[in-house]
Amino acid sequence: MSFTRRNILQMVPAAAAMSLTPRGLAADSHHVVVVGGGFAGSTVAKYLRMWSNGGITVTLVEPNSAHISCIMSNLVLNGQLKLPDLSFDYTALQNKYGVKIVQDRAQFIDGENQTLLLASKKEISYDSLVVATGIKFDPISGLDSQLTPHAWIAGQQTNLLRDQIRAMPDNGTFVMTIPEKPYRCPPGPYERACLVADILGHRSGVLKGTASPGGPPRVVVLDANDGIQAEKHTFERAFYDLYGDIVQYIPNAHVNSVDSKDRVVDTTVGTWSGDVLNVIPRHGAPQLLVDSEITGDSRWAPVNPITYAVQTQDFPGVYVIGDSQGTGQPKSGHMANAQAKVCADAIVRIANGLSVETDDRLKNITTNSACFSPITSDEASWLTAVFKYNRSTRKMGLVPGSLGESDNWNSENYKDMFAWSENLFADTFK
Repeated sequence: MSFTRRNILQMVPAAAAMSLTPRGLAADSHHVVVVGGGFAGSTVAKYLRMWSNGGITVTLVEPNSAHISCIMSNLVLNGQLKLPDLSFDYTALQNKYGVKIVQDRAQFIDGENQTLLLASKKEISYDSLVVATGIKFDPISGLDSQLTPHAWIAGQQTNLLRDQIRAMPDNGTFVMTIPEKPYRCPPGPYERACLVADILGHRSGVLKGTASPGGPPRVVVLDANDGIQAEKHTFERAFYDLYGDIVQYIPNAHVNSVDSKDRVVDTTVGTWSGDVLNVIPRHGAPQLLVDSEITGDSRWAPVNPITYAVQTQDFPGVYVIGDSQGTGQPKSGHMANAQAKVCADAIVRIANGLSVETDDRLKNITTNSACFSPITSDEASWLTAVFKYNRSTRKMGLVPGSLGESDNWNSENYKDMFAWSENLFADTFK
């Protein structure tokens, strides 16, 4: 299977938006509650209403008035985008598709009584519940996120990291950590390292061929994994050639503790200090799933990928999609959008008394993860992977030959990156 830049632009909403559901279904009186208004939650809410012809009632529970996209948020760091450019409210979901919005935080799932407890102490009953709550971070000794931002959930943290980078000296040191896999957006940390190196390299003059009086700036990348996790060819060339005088990449570096006040991080490969620390803690399923005992002994929620229903009889009608699910598929906004459609299709079928295990449906369950990564201020690369349901293993597996990346970063990819993201934003929120 051969992939090109154009193939990736066509993936949203074409392949990812494939409807398996027979047309004309309504499922009147079935109530679906969706928790979380990011790429997974907003997509499933929208497509449940569309594919049921408005017959399924959908309530979206989300504490924030808008979702701020992590996708493209690294461009906030170099000033090419601002958070309002990446903020999406729920007006279209409510007014165009008829989704009821409840601005509250979910606290506990009562599987036996099929109710959701909210922070306001209200309870919502459901026939189906879709949990799309993203990630939470493991605690790290000494880490103060107000001093040491992760900026891995876009918002105030993103602006904080941007401001810290702006305040760095021209020959300063930026130290970032990458958590143990799986984590949200596999190429994202390496992309961030490139953009910070680009910012500092141009500011200091190093990338313009002029010497910095205090020496070149440094971007130290402390990766808990044994090597680069995505676009290995691309990022090795970026780190060792394009930014060879700036970036220092160190694998197998697990964080022991952080001194946020003095900007020091202690790892299994030594202690590092910098003018700015960007510590990204290890990820896990959010507290709602842990407290409700859906994750069990797992870090993520075990689900059946033909529906995304949780793998326990104690929670009938409960589904988990997006970053919280534990199928082994990449954790990304594009993938969350694709999983949401598989889940929506299943719920519409179940609400109408139809099977979700027909031959035609099972052979067509496919998801994909695609992204563009800015490498410089005006050039980008791309990555794609396609996953398909394997009826023998009952798991989602990588389609042979579907894992692809661009041969090089260039300005055409950079332009297409904006078209790709706008397609995804529109398919999710508009």
